[in-house]
Amino acid sequence: MVGSFVRLAAAVALGIALAGCASGPGYSDLEDDSGPSGGHPVRPQSTLQCVPYAREHSGVVIYGDAYTWWDKAAGKFARTANPSEGAVMVLFNYAGPNRGHVAVVRELIDSRTIKIDHANWLDDGAIYVDDPVRDVSAENDWSQVRVFNLRTGTWGGRIYPVQGFIGPGPDAGTDDLRVAQNHTSRDAISALIAEDDLADGDGSH
Repeated sequence: MVGSFVRLAAAVALGIALAGCASGPGYSDLEDDSGPSGGHPVRPQSTLQCVPYAREHSGVVIYGDAYTWWDKAAGKFARTANPSEGAVMVLFNYAGPNRGHVAVVRELIDSRTIKIDHANWLDDGAIYVDDPVRDVSAENDWSQVRVFNLRTGTWGGRIYPVQGFIGPGPDAGTDDLRVAQNHTSRDAISALIAEDDLADGDGSH
């Protein structure tokens, strides 16, 4: 009995440790919808999380959980609503307010598609290189995205809210006004997604 309790406690602790920057399951195959080629997962010698990986590979030096990065970037790094190479994409509030993920934009494919590098996306500590991301927002404003699952070769079925893109340069006092203007609508989208997650019994990742 004691051994079972210890194993359960260890499992819970591991889950909490990984909760700061990972997506979860929720991927589904989209018929006839393959992603750009070239991406691949990399298994590092030790497991990585998204925050230290993004910090090391972007030049955006911010510490703390992924969901805090956007606010911490204010006054230090440029913040925009649109991606640029070397910027950090911030996903937020997709399974509660303390749920976030950061990834480095590596290539702009077209107005709706980018490739990113990021770590621990599937709660496995792996690095995902040249992972395609698609803007699925109605206004093509990068407020909602789908992420390609490099392991299954299909687009993820879940839509993630994007808080914005940080960097790669310093804050010049010219934050993209659309970022602030879109916060209200994005918060509403996040609330709907959270409600759907809870209704589907998939509120945790």
